[in-house]
Amino acid sequence: MDYRDEAWAALKRLRERSPLVHSITNYVSMDITANALLAIGAAPAMVHAVEEVEEFVGLADALVVNIGTLSPEWVRAMHLAAARAGSLGKPWVLDPVGAGATRYRTDTARDLAERKPTVIRGNASEIMALAGAANATRGVDSAHSASEALESARALARQLGCVVAVTGAVDYVTDGARTLSVSNGVAMMTRVTALGCSATALVAAFAAVHEDRLLATAGALGVLGVAGEVAARDWAGPGTFRVRLLDALYMFDAEAMKVMRIANV
Repeated sequence: MDYRDEAWAALKRLRERSPLVHSITNYVSMDITANALLAIGAAPAMVHAVEEVEEFVGLADALVVNIGTLSPEWVRAMHLAAARAGSLGKPWVLDPVGAGATRYRTDTARDLAERKPTVIRGNASEIMALAGAANATRGVDSAHSASEALESARALARQLGCVVAVTGAVDYVTDGARTLSVSNGVAMMTRVTALGCSATALVAAFAAVHEDRLLATAGALGVLGVAGEVAARDWAGPGTFRVRLLDALYMFDAEAMKVMRIANV
């Protein structure tokens, strides 16, 4: 199988259908996440009020639950939205931002994971924390490489019956039986805040149009990584890179897809 063909077919469907991605996400990521979704061809909605999240999930094609901003009301909204997505059979993606850093954050991430997300996308430390491994974190940054978290990701995927993506210099995507690596991207992506959160939102958009969520997740991460490589060809610093990354997502075409590197592990 040529995974690039699958990713390109999914991207074309995404642009045709413009799936509505309901994002319960953090304050830092709202702007770039919304713009990344718009640039790739999806439609964003940043809706987190307890009073409307369940109703809005019914309107959306996919849900993102990102725990970067936590408060009791937001946590309640996350649970309500996740439960509604599950009952409707709609894909939802959990981003366990900072899991392992504090007890409240870790417990919240684990409780949400028990609601059986379609996909979990996090850095190595976050995935290891969700899987129950003892590990150190650096706030919301990983203290481990993605490869170190691969076995934890596989175990978590089997336990929850979902796809788990560990992102880093090389991304790993697994459903517990199959595992893919995605080796696109550049170091400058770590200098722009909330690109991980944006990756989660792109995964949700791809999952809305591709029933094989392993391939959808790998395709979304590959597209973002290639866009990063394109943006890095001519930049002056993180600010310029951020803008050019959005441009690269918007202009992503079949030629850009040729450099996507997705492989079996």
